[in-house]
Amino acid sequence: MKTGTVKFFNELKGFGFIKDSESEKEYFVHATGLIDKIREADEVTYELQEGRKGLNAVNVRLA
Repeated sequence: MKTGTVKFFNELKGFGFIKDSESEKEYFVHATGLIDKIREADEVTYELQEGRKGLNAVNVRLA
């Protein structure tokens, strides 16, 4: 499991970005990849999965 911080999340559009704690990289997250409800600045754990446009955060839950 990776850890990171929610940089941005738009509930209406159903997507956002998570900034990884170690690498500082940002990963796309879609509402379908959420386990818990998230908001900006939440600390989360997640896994990465190959998506159509690169790696996406999935199985996202509050840390």
